Parts: sequence; structure tokens; C-alpha cells
Amino acid sequence: MNTAFAYMVLGLVSGLFYREYTKATDTLGADTQLATLHTHFLALGMVVFLVVLALDALFQLSGRRSFAVFYRTYNIGLLMTVVMQAVRGILTLDGQEPGNANTLARYIYIHGTAHTRLLGRPASHGCIRMAPDAIIELYPLLPIGTDVFISQD
Repeated sequence: MNTAFAYMVLGLVSGLFYREYTKATDTLGADTQLATLHTHFLALGMVVFLVVLALDALFQLSGRRSFAVFYRTYNIGLLMTVVMQAVRGILTLDGQEPGNANTLARYIYIHGTAHTRLLGRPASHGCIRMAPDAIIELYPLLPIGTDVFISQD
């Protein structure tokens, strides 16, 4: 029961962390591994151990050596999975994952996106994303390689 409660608390805290971290980095709504931490803690942690608790009540599992091995292995595996997801999610939001390692130092690209629901919100690092119809309208006006200056004016 203590294990299920601990995973419930971790699930709530990780959900709160995701919300506040994405607000602080202005990436609210971005698709990242960080968004799934609370689900892993709540479903794979709390729910699984509530089921294990019920099975223990029926079959007295907790006194067996095999149960101790399962308990340690499952907890270590779940915690390692969630930590790696957190690291990947934070790196993604900071633009430092291997596929985007140089996005903050390279050129800014203008391109279309199929993810139009994310337009107007930060969802990439270093790109200006446009709706497909807007890109089609812009394409004949600007040859590829045209210098574009971005200012805050």
C-alpha cells in the first residue's frame, strides 16, 4: 500500500513539474516525453501495486522470495524508465536532444508544418513554422536562400 501511495504522489508531482516547467520554458503544449511521466507513475506504479496488493491478499505473495525479486526489479525498472523519460523530455524542450543538438546555434528556417494546431506556440527551436497554405503563397515570392531579417519591431 505504501508503494502505491508513493507512486501516486510521484505521479501528481511529475504532472505538476511538467506543467510548471513547460510554462517556465514557454513550451506549454509541446509534445515531449516529459508529458508522460505522470501517466507512468500513476498507471505503471500506483495501479499495478494496487493490483499486486489485491493479489497478495489472495495468495500471500509478499512472504515469497520470488516476490521480493519482482518487487525490487519492477521498482528499479520503472524508476529508471521515468528518469530517462524526464532527461529526454527536458533535453527536447531545451533543444539539446541529439537530433536537435545544434538548433540554438544554427540558422533559422522557414517551413510548413502539418501540425497547425501548434502554430503560434513554441514547438521547435530555431524555425518559423507556417500553415501549408501560407507557405504555398510565400514560396513564389522568396527564392530559396533569400536572406530574411527578423526583428522585434
